[in-house]
Amino acid sequence: MYERDVELFNDSLERCSCEPEFLRRFYTLFLASSDTVAKKFERTDLRKQARLLKTSLYILMLASGESERVVHMDRLAKLHSRAELDIKPELYDLWLDRLVQAVKEFDPMFGMETETAWRRMLQPGIEFMKSRY
Repeated sequence: MYERDVELFNDSLERCSCEPEFLRRFYTLFLASSDTVAKKFERTDLRKQARLLKTSLYILMLASGESERVVHMDRLAKLHSRAELDIKPELYDLWLDRLVQAVKEFDPMFGMETETAWRRMLQPGIEFMKSRY
């Protein structure tokens, strides 16, 4: 992982997190993107889910190295696997695209370099989650 990506991702996340509507907007975009996604969240407390997502984004940043990713993400991957929540692998790409869309809307300094940093920071975790489906 590139140190510049970590810096760009963290700074962008901090800017977005200052806006209370950021994660609500993400969930609005994500739930509208697919009937499958909407059904998965039918009985979800989205306020609580938004807090969990914010924490997860920091975990993904910290778990950018292979060994750290396994330690931090094993439980999360198990929860999202076919045996529990059954989150299909293709939904992670949709999740990332909608998250980046929300970042673009809320980060006044968003640009191609920031988008690349978000994708580079989150892709290893996404690949790990997919591999554990």
